[in-house]
Amino acid sequence: MTQTIAPRVRTLVMLLLAAACALLAGAGPASAHAAVTGSDPGQGAVVDKAPARITLTFSEQVALSDDSLRVLDPEGKRVDTAKPANVSGTMYAVPLHSGLPDGTYTVAYQVVSADSHPVAGAYTFSIGAPSKTSVSVSGQSTDDGVVGWLYGFGRYVSYAGFIVMAGGAAFVLACWRRGSGVRPVQRFVVSGWVALTASTLALLLLRGSFTGSGKVSDVFDLSLLGQVLQTKSGAALVSRLLLLAAAALFIAVLFGAYDKREDAEEKRDLTFGLSIGGVVVAAGLAASWAMSEHASVGLQAGIAMPVDVLHLLAVAAWLGGLGALLVALYRAPADTPVDAPAVRRFSQVAFGSVLALIATGTYQSWRQLGSWSAFTDTRYGRLLLAKIALVVVLVGVAWISRRWTGRLAETVPVEAPAVREKERVGAGAETAGDADVAAVGDGEAPVKGEGDSGLDTEEQPDSERAAQLARQQAARDAARQKRMRDADPNRFGLRRSVLAEAGVAVVLLAVTTVLTQTEPGRTEQEAKAATSASASSSVDTGASGALTLNMPFDTGGEDGKGIVTIDVDPARVGGNEMHVYVERPNGRAFDIPEVKVEFTLKAKDIGPLPVTPDHIATGHWSANGVQIPMAGDWQVDVTVRTSDIDEVTVSKNAQIG
Repeated sequence: MTQTIAPRVRTLVMLLLAAACALLAGAGPASAHAAVTGSDPGQGAVVDKAPARITLTFSEQVALSDDSLRVLDPEGKRVDTAKPANVSGTMYAVPLHSGLPDGTYTVAYQVVSADSHPVAGAYTFSIGAPSKTSVSVSGQSTDDGVVGWLYGFGRYVSYAGFIVMAGGAAFVLACWRRGSGVRPVQRFVVSGWVALTASTLALLLLRGSFTGSGKVSDVFDLSLLGQVLQTKSGAALVSRLLLLAAAALFIAVLFGAYDKREDAEEKRDLTFGLSIGGVVVAAGLAASWAMSEHASVGLQAGIAMPVDVLHLLAVAAWLGGLGALLVALYRAPADTPVDAPAVRRFSQVAFGSVLALIATGTYQSWRQLGSWSAFTDTRYGRLLLAKIALVVVLVGVAWISRRWTGRLAETVPVEAPAVREKERVGAGAETAGDADVAAVGDGEAPVKGEGDSGLDTEEQPDSERAAQLARQQAARDAARQKRMRDADPNRFGLRRSVLAEAGVAVVLLAVTTVLTQTEPGRTEQEAKAATSASASSSVDTGASGALTLNMPFDTGGEDGKGIVTIDVDPARVGGNEMHVYVERPNGRAFDIPEVKVEFTLKAKDIGPLPVTPDHIATGHWSANGVQIPMAGDWQVDVTVRTSDIDEVTVSKNAQIG
């Protein structure tokens, strides 16, 4: 049976790994985690005069290099004059040459978001009038090529290595301490350490090219490596390598001194020490992800990072322990089989891990999505739904494994007589083997004690022959015990259900890896809202950054139709100057009894902030020091009254700040 099971296991595991790699390859380039929420000039804008600078506003802070913001003229020549710089908060700017001629200009940006992922894109604006341009506006990111694929694969291997190493070691310490001396389990845990170490080194080398040019030739550029070491991601990778050195010492003790320790009290003390040390090292390794990725930016980062650490530890305890259990069920030697109490203890650990995953996963989902609609309207939400579905399937299969565990435990008392019978048969076979060995010459084998002198010294089997027979007998005993173990339908059912769990876990890990490289749903929706608001507000942005809104109105009374125009300069956070113009449909200015303006930021529940401008001239009102407290998609409401009883309120949205 073993000969037929092993190839099937290998085949199934290879198929699952292939499916996981296909999922990773087919997922496309990783979406960036910072999004452009505003620009000046805006996408497709036509301005009368050349702007002095270009500004971009992102959803979170980003890291800049010398070429992060480039402005190209219609012929593809750069017209920016200095390095990009942070203006305020999440706004970044690059100055331009003065006196630029009319035509269509391209703004290309390539930055690194605060959660370590690169974001790149481009858009166009025009001076005077649109023109033809030779610049390609593809918005291609550096993670689209070979380096991007290798970096994504390295992240997958690093997650898998951590889960195998941490979860396998936890399984040995918490569930099956005899497993510390089982060679396949040792190889399983050590392979996790090797995979995590190798992938971390690879990510460190790939990081500079991944966030920069994307060229394979830059992977071994030492100057880029030096720049990476100064970033948050580089520090996290170096910290992970240092913690892996401590993990190597932990593994050496676990499979060395711990396995050889025979004194019960000493082993208990060593178990406690290893447990504390293992938790500290595993938590530190998990923190190397939490402190440099999604959890480190955005809402409630101080809470999100420890929650993310707990989430990763729960995943490792469940899926890594599951892998160790699978290895023990299929590869443990016949004289050290994984027993029902160990499986039952792992079932309890897995149940606790699932509860922790539900709690931490719910918080992470709320933090990254922000609304129910993001589940279906964003790529992050759809991937999260797929992950939830896989977790539900995994829990269902785990419930089946739990039932097999209960049945296996019920059969344990009945196995003792069978084992004793096997030992009795083995002893008989050994006696018979000794009788066979005693045969000499061509004649019949004499019975010990017959004749005058029995066996002579020369007739005794030599030590080499005796050792060979002992090895053969031991092999027969081990094979017989393995056949008896494999013939147990409860153990065989547990094997199959655990193998199914491991298969689902491989795919789940692939989806999770893609999820960590995908733009959070909250950010994606905010970027879409900002873009749509900018497109629908008919905003004209000049070189000064002024915001202009044209809104037709009709109060319904006599002479009640017209157009109200709102100018806000510089349309930034803080103090602004506002002008209101009222014209008839034919374009002539005229006075009305009253004009009122209100600003409301519904996304943050701010406002309405009322502004009552002063009358300056015919059809012209003005207000100074209009305070905008926060950047965002503001709703501007203008109330015009054309008589004592005729008034109307018109509204438009605009990105301010």
